[in-house]
Amino acid sequence: MEIVGDKLLEVTKHLEKQVDATIEAIDNLDVNDLDQLRKSRIQELKKNEEKRKNWLLNGHGEYEELAEEKMFFDVIKKSENVVVHFYTNTNERCKIVDKHLKILAPKHVEAKFCKLNAEKCPFLANNLKIKTIPSIVLVHGNIMVDKIVGFTQLGNRDDFTTETLEWRIAQQDIIKYDGDLSTPPYLREKKGVSNSNKKIRDGSYKKDDDDIDFEEYTLTKEEYDASKKISSEHLSAELTAEEAAELGLD
Repeated sequence: MEIVGDKLLEVTKHLEKQVDATIEAIDNLDVNDLDQLRKSRIQELKKNEEKRKNWLLNGHGEYEELAEEKMFFDVIKKSENVVVHFYTNTNERCKIVDKHLKILAPKHVEAKFCKLNAEKCPFLANNLKIKTIPSIVLVHGNIMVDKIVGFTQLGNRDDFTTETLEWRIAQQDIIKYDGDLSTPPYLREKKGVSNSNKKIRDGSYKKDDDDIDFEEYTLTKEEYDASKKISSEHLSAELTAEEAAELGLD
């Protein structure tokens, strides 16, 4: 116990020295230093407020449904960080995702939150390899950097918290997260809280491919017009080598 006490005393003295050094540095600041710090802080606040205004002008702060595939490409051109929920009307788990994303959208205006009906966008669903519903695609700078498939990474339960989804989205810096990024919230919950027995199965959309590699993509007007002719029956059709090269998917 005496050794532990000595260690604690040593740590305490070290911390006191750090605090004293910080206070001394602040005390030694002259008027010009303080004025420069104030100006820098004001500039930073103005810059952040300008960003916020631009985000809101681009529809951030709301959870929006995109009516067609082309709108997806319009969104990722305007917003650096985008969260896209691929859903179907018949999948009950999509309603759970909707509930949480409606809460997160106004909280994290730094990202654009939206949803797309996977059955109405076969071109996107095929090329982003959307096989399970719900799937959440995370886009940064026109590049898909991550994909959340079903609820497996959300504690594998239907009653996961909004913070759990927030934590998962934040893993790729799509949104800002003030908590511990290294540990999922559901692992920090109090012992004794059991998973919900009532589970809704993830909807199988495509079963032939488990690849969730990150992919870069673009879509020209000609490619979009062509994609409108693709029916849901041809969802599994592969692109030609030339088309894949044009989309950056090779």
